[in-house]
Amino acid sequence: MASLALPAVHAHAAEGAKQSPRNIIFILTDDQRFDGAAILGHPFVETPHLDALVKGGIVFKNAFVATALCSPSRATILTGLYAHTHGVLDNNTPLPPSAPTFPRELQKAGYETAFIGKWHMGGQSEGPQPGFDRWVSFQGQGEYEGTTLNVDGTNHPGSGYITDVLTDYAEEFLRKPRQKPFCMCLCHKAVHAMFKPAPRYKGCYADKTYPHPASMADTPENYRGKPAWVRAQRNSWHGVDGMYANQIDFDTFTRLYAETLRAVDDSVGRIVATLRELGQLDSTLIVFTSDNGFLMGEHGLIDKRCMYEPSIRVPLIVHCPELFAGGTTRDEMILNTDYAPTFLEAAGCPIPTAWQGKSFYPLLENKQIPWRDAFLYEYFWERSFPQTPTVQGIRTDRYKLMRYHGVWDRYELYDLQNDPNEMNNLLGDIELTVEGGAIDNLINDDASPEVKPVYRQLAKRLKELVEETSGVPEPIWYKSTSER
Repeated sequence: MASLALPAVHAHAAEGAKQSPRNIIFILTDDQRFDGAAILGHPFVETPHLDALVKGGIVFKNAFVATALCSPSRATILTGLYAHTHGVLDNNTPLPPSAPTFPRELQKAGYETAFIGKWHMGGQSEGPQPGFDRWVSFQGQGEYEGTTLNVDGTNHPGSGYITDVLTDYAEEFLRKPRQKPFCMCLCHKAVHAMFKPAPRYKGCYADKTYPHPASMADTPENYRGKPAWVRAQRNSWHGVDGMYANQIDFDTFTRLYAETLRAVDDSVGRIVATLRELGQLDSTLIVFTSDNGFLMGEHGLIDKRCMYEPSIRVPLIVHCPELFAGGTTRDEMILNTDYAPTFLEAAGCPIPTAWQGKSFYPLLENKQIPWRDAFLYEYFWERSFPQTPTVQGIRTDRYKLMRYHGVWDRYELYDLQNDPNEMNNLLGDIELTVEGGAIDNLINDDASPEVKPVYRQLAKRLKELVEETSGVPEPIWYKSTSER
């Protein structure tokens, strides 16, 4: 793991230094899919406030996470670093106190900072963390009702619905008189399972049915060419045939997800209304996203972790009327490594040299800048949920390659342009009966003429991305057997 004692700043200050520092509000949900709003494509949920945010802002339709798991993703958001660099590889590892997070950098630059909501890095830690002037959080996952809150180091018995309570604290922070610019992180528990809607929304979608994805059916066609772990997981905690130890069925699960999301939408509406009342809406940079996506039955799974599209894609809505016109959609691939440098550029602050993300603030200003054409994805096996293997992969505009570490029978390669639902594994006929560098030789021998050059190019680019981010070679073996 790379050292977290990173160089302080870029060689040059960010472009944002030419303007007054912007107020920043970062709203993070939990396990919200890329289509988790009416305007983003959900079949029946009502989200008038998120819809309004979209109409007045920019939607990045290709927003992704570098690791689709709560704690690693949250650490990446704060530090601008990949999980293999910051070291938070699972949901039990704390973020090192020395980590150079964007709130710490903003605080040093004169910002008043607040963290309100789910921290979830380091097991049961809930006390104040470096970089925040205001702190409101809770242990671990917390509860939807009656969660005990740690407010600036003191525990307060909980009452009320957590999404509403956190928004109360957020409104209080926004209304506080101040002379400084501010950055507020509002990190909701919702919509993490087990879902519990706010009482006012309980049962509001009792008559609705979420469409079952075509890949959810347990048929030979759906699992042709898939690794064995995918079908085996159907009957696990995170599979449609064993959901949460059979505590809930799929249709109830998807209805409760939508009902729970309604209070998050209310929260967004309250934040926007407060900013409007204070005369700060047009100049405040609001960024709304999720820590990871979520599979709703695709491939028989109810989870994140893996590299399938619904797991790694997240909603990303950015709102700042003073900076750009609303109702815009952009295609660039944004990663959760990019938020930290973006916020520093919005504040006019220099960006730490060793951060691995890239500021997308120039894109908000409609500037033409070079942008990534591919990104590295990684997930590290967890003992508590052993069904999903370690994966290291690459996604480009068109292709996705997933390479698994351990005793697994297949890699996966998809042409997303022609197969957006990831049903036709272009390496599905190649059973990995060898290991190490011999895998590449096997694929080069057995893949079709059309697939061979695609695989070689992706494997080469994946190697480059791993090296560029000082990653570890496993689960990739670079040398063929003839080179060993």
